[in-house]
Amino acid sequence: MAEIKGKVWNFGDNIDTDVIIPGRYLRTFNPKDLAEHVLEGERADFTKNVKQGDLILAGENFGCGSSREQAPVAIKAAGVEAIIAKSFARIFYRNAINIGLPVVVADIEADDGDIVSVDLEKGIIVNETKNIEVEFQAFEEFMINILSDGGLVKHYLKEKE
Repeated sequence: MAEIKGKVWNFGDNIDTDVIIPGRYLRTFNPKDLAEHVLEGERADFTKNVKQGDLILAGENFGCGSSREQAPVAIKAAGVEAIIAKSFARIFYRNAINIGLPVVVADIEADDGDIVSVDLEKGIIVNETKNIEVEFQAFEEFMINILSDGGLVKHYLKEKE
């Protein structure tokens, strides 16, 4: 889990949880059903073309709005391996970590389709397409363990064994 590599999907600033997964789809908690509608209002091609291992790159305040946990669940269920943004709404950030979805606060230049690698332990992001490297605050070991175990609940249960 410490190293992630994937194709980038770009989004702008202030992508709120109502855009990530609109309220009309919240009648289910099934992650696969939620994934079918994730970010469809922002980019109609996203749900049809996102692949396992892809990355989201966004601007400021990603995940603002309501505190619905279904937003990061839908993103993860769609196959997104990590989200890189200039900043995150605090509750979204915590919800993402709690379900095992890495969220990285960083600013790196990348276009749709660029290949980007993220090393959570070293705090380095590399846009391999453009040969650009950016540093960010590396994740602490306990955070890596939570993400590697698939989220906070799974980590807790593993630790209790």
